[in-house]
Amino acid sequence: MVSENLKVVEENIIRACERSGRKRSDVTLIAVSKTKPVTMMEEAIASGVSIFGENKVQEILKKQPLLPGGAEWHLIGHLQRNKVRSIAGKVAMIHSVDSLRLAEQIQKEYQIQDLTAKILVEVNIAREESKFGLMPEETEEVIREIAKMPNIKVCGLMTIAPFVQDPEENRIHFKNLRKLLVDINSKNIDNISMMGLSMGMTGDYEVAIEEGATFVRVGTGIFGSRQYGQ
Repeated sequence: MVSENLKVVEENIIRACERSGRKRSDVTLIAVSKTKPVTMMEEAIASGVSIFGENKVQEILKKQPLLPGGAEWHLIGHLQRNKVRSIAGKVAMIHSVDSLRLAEQIQKEYQIQDLTAKILVEVNIAREESKFGLMPEETEEVIREIAKMPNIKVCGLMTIAPFVQDPEENRIHFKNLRKLLVDINSKNIDNISMMGLSMGMTGDYEVAIEEGATFVRVGTGIFGSRQYGQ
């Protein structure tokens, strides 16, 4: 099932890139493996997947030793400050830095281990009360502060768009996140040159690609519905 689903996702990504005049290499597919067993992840690896996204630190720590060393891990879920030490050096990128306090904790732990954290700053672009993330108007100020932290590299912005039946409804949010990225980059903040836009999930990743996504986070579209409690 996983290999067949991946073929469909790959075809959709290619078509979305063609529609928007982009190269396939402009978009990185993150297979969201939260709650999924290692056997399904192994099937994904055999089909060419190399990057996995997990929501929880403990799930990464549990699965990493069971999978080949070539797999790359991205933390895409909310990160609690007391879990930063556990994740340092274990992930290629943290997509969900949603406060200055969390960035300060990352700086502290990564400095101790002499590592550099690649992060994306999470923006609540649709201003949903139920979502984590900075408000768009406070994002630049927070990024200016993070830019002073020597062990953190801000690589871009991330958002979790609203759950909608029609993906076209989220186009405005993806457009606005890209606009925010371009705007902040234009300020020429020291140590900030952001290229990454992590936006779009199973229901709307094609629209996100058309609006400039460089990372798409696809779980259900690859692995099927989530399996809780396993």
